[in-house]
Amino acid sequence: MNPEVFTMRMRSVVLSVLFCVAAATLAAVGVVAAQAPAAGRGAAPAPAARVHGNLAQVMRGILYPASNVIFSAQSTDPATVKPDGDPSTSPNPLSSSYGGWEAVENAGIALAEAANLLSIPGRVCLSGKPAPSQNADWQKWVGELRAAGMAAYKAGQAKSQDAVLEAADLVSVACSNCHDKYREVPGGVAARCQ
Repeated sequence: MNPEVFTMRMRSVVLSVLFCVAAATLAAVGVVAAQAPAAGRGAAPAPAARVHGNLAQVMRGILYPASNVIFSAQSTDPATVKPDGDPSTSPNPLSSSYGGWEAVENAGIALAEAANLLSIPGRVCLSGKPAPSQNADWQKWVGELRAAGMAAYKAGQAKSQDAVLEAADLVSVACSNCHDKYREVPGGVAARCQ
């Protein structure tokens, strides 16, 4: 074959390959751009919070055990609590793998995060009636619980029993305010929200 003809055919093949690669690249960019969110829209919205347990279950499963860690740390230095025989399965947060002062920190975070759970619309009381989460006093006391949890978290970080005493008082007040109005009412379970 004539070298000039060969060179022209090679140029034609190379240009055809380059054209195909460029077309494929543009198509791929178009697909990715179509799948990506438009600028300014951000990521897909987070799924809406769902309620799984009633108020009593949230209280008994999260707030009660977390509060007990904080109340215990008022009189017992968490650093002196010995780990259980198998700390990885200990039901006592203070003697678990994440025990001692870390348990106080975790309990504080649990209270602060549980405050969010108490605010989710759709939560019901043990009686089945809606929790009063839209009431101004409820929202105020939930905010106090969140602040108390963060105070306990900071006390745990500081490894300070004096700070735990102050945090425990905040927890007690926040819980008592709400319990006095919504839990400790005459008429039994049907009349109260727990």
